[in-house]
Amino acid sequence: MMELIQGLPDNVLGIVGSGTITGEDYDDVLIPAMKDKLQKHKKIRMLYQLNKDFVHYALDAYLEDAKVSWHTLSFEKVAVVSDVHWINDSVNVFKFIIPVPVKVFSNSELDKAKLWVTE
Repeated sequence: MMELIQGLPDNVLGIVGSGTITGEDYDDVLIPAMKDKLQKHKKIRMLYQLNKDFVHYALDAYLEDAKVSWHTLSFEKVAVVSDVHWINDSVNVFKFIIPVPVKVFSNSELDKAKLWVTE
């Protein structure tokens, strides 16, 4: 499941994932919210958190994630907040080929991630 994180500046898209994340979550939550932000701002920032209740991604979520990656140049910064080691390791490996600043934080550093993505 994906939900929007409230209380962030208008140019920051905040998403929190928990349980099983599905392709429907991308279609119903992430992609519409991203399109809405991009109508208002030339570039946006993203705070993406997988909270402690995160279980896994369904196969169709991986396919939808590929669609989001086509919008990489629409982002100014991306903060990933997670305690899932394979997620953090993957982001840290691939962030060098992503053309925007990407930083990984643990869930205990959520406030630090919010500050970084908004500054």
